[in-house]
Amino acid sequence: MTNNLFLNDAELAQLTGRKFKSLQIKWLRTSGLPFWVNARGHPVVTRAAVHGLPVTKAPRDVWVPNFLKQGQ
Repeated sequence: MTNNLFLNDAELAQLTGRKFKSLQIKWLRTSGLPFWVNARGHPVVTRAAVHGLPVTKAPRDVWVPNFLKQGQ
């Protein structure tokens, strides 16, 4: 079963021109392409990032102490 949300290993190697994960991470950092490193030390890149689509984060409710809310 393939996951279409993320690049697979072969696609990541083709994108970066690098086979080793440390060199892939170095290339991704210098290219400015958004990615993260998973628990196994492998870079993870979304297809949306490659296609230049905006990467949005889910909104989070920010905790505000009651004493700051009183002035609102």
